[in-house]
Order: sequence, then structure tokens, then C-alpha cells
Amino acid sequence: MEGDGFDARKWEDLDLDVLVTIFQKFNILELTSGIGHVCKSWRYAVCDPLLWKTLDFSMLTSNFIKIPLEPYVYVDRRSDKQLTKLLKIALNLSCGNATSLIFHVNLYVNDDQLAYAAERCPKLKRLVMPAWNRIKETGICKAISMWKDLESLTMPSIADPSCFMEEISKHCKKFSELKIMGVCDIEFVQSLVQYVPNLKVLSLRCSILYKDALLLVLNGLMNLEVLNISHSLIVEGPPPPAPIKVVEELDESILEKGSRLREFLTCMNDSCIMCQRMKMDEGLMRWYRYEKGLWKEDEVSSLAI
Repeated sequence: MEGDGFDARKWEDLDLDVLVTIFQKFNILELTSGIGHVCKSWRYAVCDPLLWKTLDFSMLTSNFIKIPLEPYVYVDRRSDKQLTKLLKIALNLSCGNATSLIFHVNLYVNDDQLAYAAERCPKLKRLVMPAWNRIKETGICKAISMWKDLESLTMPSIADPSCFMEEISKHCKKFSELKIMGVCDIEFVQSLVQYVPNLKVLSLRCSILYKDALLLVLNGLMNLEVLNISHSLIVEGPPPPAPIKVVEELDESILEKGSRLREFLTCMNDSCIMCQRMKMDEGLMRWYRYEKGLWKEDEVSSLAI
């Protein structure tokens, strides 16, 4: 109002730095909702590289049902279209500046979506993608070959990791951090020892971990500095369906080898709620039963979300 002593300002008149600071509080759904169409200054602000270093899709899940045959999930077509649309908008706005790409544990990306992301994230350093059900070996290997700067990966356990790890060895010379969510057996660790011997950080928290695989991690990954096996179900014996034995306490040889690391993080405590949940879920954590976002946690800060 005139004469009241106030100088009315419009949103579009805000300094660009102020707008960017405000937009940094928005999640990716809000940033891609069309706010860039409000005015020219908002468009400039929403395209600022600071907003697109991390593309965090962890609030988005697929609408899916489990099925008995591969890929073991069926994703609703509308859900797929929503993710594709969101990926296109976010990746176009990011202009190739994204260095971190994060997907929900129940977001089932397909080959086409992954290929689109790989082509438009050439500077990617961190990938968090715990569900690979709908991704073929050729799809993930092609994506990895495009990410020369990849340093950190969160992934599920897979049946034959050797081809994938070989691609990391060939193309990702800075690769140093790995988190596996699922089952860690001797075959998986053998591929790590063979193809990524310079691995510095490994998290196997809340996983089924075979004792012989743990021993190979400690003996074979000579450059390892940090190992997290907190709340894991450590077992020994042949793979299922043969009976397995749950290890209730780490023996002295494992503790001694672990003590050589900069950090050896363990928790096998019956009073720990996460350890209780792992036993109740028989080693395959059913994240949907528990607190929202619990799957994002990790005792290793660089691997937490």
C-alpha cells in the first residue's frame, strides 16, 4: 500500500542467490513440479548446478507386486511412466552436473531408464540403487562403462558379480566404497578381491554374511580400511537349501584381523533392535515393516543417506 513505509517486492525480484538457497530446501518432486515456469528469474534459479549435484529419488517407490518368475516383480505401467517423466525433467535441468544418484530400495528402475540416466550423468561419483531386478547384466555394465568418476556404489547382491566388477575395474579407477544389501557369499567376495582389490570401504550391514566370505574379505582385500558388518546375520555352512549355522559370536582370529583395519564395525547383540529384526526376518530385512527411511542408515557416514 502507498504511504505505509514498505517497499513491496515481487518474488521474481529476489536475488538469484536467495532463490537458489530457498530451492535447496526443496526435494526433487518439488523442483520438477514446474516452478521454473513461474518467471524468468525462477527459471534461472532452478537451473543452478548447486541444486542438481544430488538427484535424490528416495521418496519415490514403484507400484509393484511380487511374482514367482524373473524379474520377480511386476511394476505398474503408470508407475514406470511417472519415473521416466521425472527422470527426463530432472536430468534435463541438471545439465550433466549430477554427481550423486539415489534410488529407493523399492524403486525398480528398468534398462531404458538406467541408460537414460547414465548418458546424462557423465560426472557421477555415487550411485545408490539397491534394486536391480529389472536391469540386465548388459544394461548395468554399459552404464558403469560411462561413469569414469564413480567412487561409491550401494547395490544388491547378485548371482554373478564378476562381469559387473570387471567393468568397474576397467572404467572406474577412483572406485573405493561399496555397500551390499542382501547376501554376501564367497563368490561375491572373490570377485571383489579379483577386480577391486583397492577397495577402501565396505559395508555389509543388515546382510546375510557367510563366515568364509568374511574371512576372505579380511585376508584378501589388502587395502581395506573400513568394514561394517553391524547387524549382519553371519552364517557358516553350504548355501541353502542345505542347513546353515548362525554364528553367535565372532572368534578371536576374525577380531584380530579386523583390529588391523582403521574401523571394524560390528554388532551382534541380542538387545539390539536391528539385530533382533535381522533374526526375525531370517537375514533378509523386510524394510517395509519398519520406520520410513530406515534402509538409508549406515554406521559409515559416507554411505548413509
